[in-house]
Amino acid sequence: MKKVIIIEDYCIACYNCEVACVATHSRSQDPVKSYKREGLRGKTNAVVEVESPLAFSSMCRHCKHPWCMDACISGAIQRLDNGIVYLDEERCVGCWGCVVGCPYGAAHPNLAGKDKHAFKCDLCIKRLDAGLNPACVEACPNNALLYDETIEEREEVHK
Repeated sequence: MKKVIIIEDYCIACYNCEVACVATHSRSQDPVKSYKREGLRGKTNAVVEVESPLAFSSMCRHCKHPWCMDACISGAIQRLDNGIVYLDEERCVGCWGCVVGCPYGAAHPNLAGKDKHAFKCDLCIKRLDAGLNPACVEACPNNALLYDETIEEREEVHK
């Protein structure tokens, strides 16, 4: 399964991945409107972490064993046929078990607005269906994010 691979040495903490994520998952698909009018600031699935001089975008790894799915009490998190660990926000009851259960901190509580459901990366599933890469990968100016199989997964396939 292809995933977003994070190359920390190339990240310059430009935050383009965060903006692209928010815009892609907004109604308007526009970065300015999604931040200013739709109140989506802070609701990004790609979170840039900076501990100078190191920076990287932290996001869901769509784990082989998704601990977030184990912790989900409503069945809102499921692994799709394509391998994506998907959180159905409509089914989420906001217990935030996934937030606690994810060892990478990639599931986030929605602290803004009325809906208290959790959210996490869906690998831009609609973009993938259209033959495009995830928005964060496309927005990265320094190729610090790649959409590919991990080396371990390539080795598994060729065993």
